[in-house]
Amino acid sequence: MYAVVGCTDCEHLWLLKDARAAETATCPRCGRTHQTKKLRRFVEEDDREAARQARAALIAKQGDNSEAFAETAHVAEMEREIDDSGVDDAEYLEGSGLDAGEVEAAGERASQGTHAGSSGSQTDVVRDALRECDAPTADDVAAYADERGVPSEKARELLRKLTRRGEASESRGTYRLL
Repeated sequence: MYAVVGCTDCEHLWLLKDARAAETATCPRCGRTHQTKKLRRFVEEDDREAARQARAALIAKQGDNSEAFAETAHVAEMEREIDDSGVDDAEYLEGSGLDAGEVEAAGERASQGTHAGSSGSQTDVVRDALRECDAPTADDVAAYADERGVPSEKARELLRKLTRRGEASESRGTYRLL
């Protein structure tokens, strides 16, 4: 059994499954907790789709849109039409002049990081260089970072920032993480 119930505070309407089984229900809009036995049941239906349609009709009526609602399809039918219409992501990207395969590959690289063990940020690549190189110099860090897509000048700048912030130290041209 599904009931269309309304919040006494914000007037939001929502579906409540087995309205008589639970003692309380929380309004999804404002978060107020209500005793289910005190909630006004605008409609009760055995079928969820019928309850959804009734809720949609009540919302249309609240907004003085009953006439427009009567001219529209059933809620479930509108959802199917939305799923069937429009363009998919690849078609949209291609239409925008982008290569969908390249966009997907870039997304994978971003989520996996630029190489194993790195979260992918340029600063993390510099940190990785300090961890993995033996007695790394600024040139070693720049070369390591450059191999992983971080420009060497940017790597040197990041190395200086890490040193200024106290995350790395430099002694006689050799760096290490603290």
